[in-house]
Order: sequence, then structure tokens, then C-alpha cells
Amino acid sequence: MTFLRILNLLVIAVLVSAAAYVYKIKFDSTLEAERLAKLQLEIRRERDATAALRAEWSRLDNPTRIQALAGRHLALKAPDARQLVGLDNLPPRPPSLVPPGSDDPIGSIIEYIEEQEVPTGSIGASLRRP
Repeated sequence: MTFLRILNLLVIAVLVSAAAYVYKIKFDSTLEAERLAKLQLEIRRERDATAALRAEWSRLDNPTRIQALAGRHLALKAPDARQLVGLDNLPPRPPSLVPPGSDDPIGSIIEYIEEQEVPTGSIGASLRRP
């Protein structure tokens, strides 16, 4: 008889612990569902904010608006045909400061600069003022 009592008490303890575990799972799942709902709401708000920012960007990026602002704030003139230069009028390409196959490109540049004046190509030597 005592064995049956111990068995009954053990079964009751297992049932109570199982009920407590099921309650804990239900409580945790409720918390996770609330967290999920909050995250979905936050995602929806961020998407709405992104859509509003894209609409604002498209308004600000409108070429007509930019042209009106440029006309109002910049003193721009129409380009003159005499301003265009052909490729044959461009200055020659400056010499390469690093010889091909150099192991130390920085050292080669330093040696080249020390040996001679490096032309920049922006102002010709004949046009420089003394």
C-alpha cells in the first residue's frame, strides 16, 4: 500500500511540475508574441519613414527645381563655342615618374624629383612669370 501512495505522490508531483512547465512555456510565448508585434510595428514605422524620405529626395532631386535654384543663386552664363578646346591643343602628358618594372616606386619618384624639375603640365615653361 505504501508503494501505491508513493507512486501516487510521484505522479501528482510530475503532473504539477508539467503544469508549471506548460504555464512557463505559455508565458514565454506570450512575451515573445508581444515582442514580435512591437518589432513588426517598428519595421512598419521604419518603412513609412523610408518612403517619406524617398519622396522628399525625389522632390529635392527634381531637375526643374535644381535648375531654378541654380538660376537664382549662381551667376552662370551659357557656354561659348570659343571655350571648347580640341585634343590637339591639350598639353603633352607629363613623363612617368616611376620607370616600368621598378621594385621601389617611391624611391624612384624621389630620385627623379631630385635629379630634375618635374613639369606639371598646367603652365608651360614659356608662360611662367619670373
